[in-house]
Amino acid sequence: MSSVPRKRVKPAARISVDRDGIVRAAAQVPSLNFDDRPEGTAITLLVVHGISLPPGEFGGPGIVELFTNRLDPDAHPYYAQVANLKVSSHFMIRRDGALLQFVPCGKRAWHAGVSSWRGRDHCNDFSVGVELEGIDPVPYEAAQYAMLARLTRALRRRYPISEVAGHSDVAPGRKTDPGPAFDWERFRRLIR
Repeated sequence: MSSVPRKRVKPAARISVDRDGIVRAAAQVPSLNFDDRPEGTAITLLVVHGISLPPGEFGGPGIVELFTNRLDPDAHPYYAQVANLKVSSHFMIRRDGALLQFVPCGKRAWHAGVSSWRGRDHCNDFSVGVELEGIDPVPYEAAQYAMLARLTRALRRRYPISEVAGHSDVAPGRKTDPGPAFDWERFRRLIR
């Protein structure tokens, strides 16, 4: 019995976070929805989110438009509910693994809202937010896990990030993302 030879895949290039909190490997899409972190606050938490705009649809411009305050409330019935929100995230990972950066990591992106982790309120103060393009019940793509793992390793090399939580963990009862389809064990194996 012969086996089919496996194509050798070259490992992905290592990504890094510079002193300003910029990942040059990411497409830079500046958002105005950020401010300064409290002075002396260390970045110790990574918050994983899930988002799609319109809900349940992938690949469109809605998320970028939301985070850059350009979402047209008339473009989709759902947009009227969210078009005036001033929200952002540090990063977003598309379904194909493409990485976008909206806010430098040294700044406070507005991603977690009213939140608490291990007795500390205001998670935006001490966290980096990463949005995965997706919805709670739909499995995330292998390319998203791979990029999230690469990004997590890069962030840990730059900052003393000791924990990773879901948006649902820091805002229980208010948020459900990244949802039950996010495979935490798979992600943890990738970042070991």
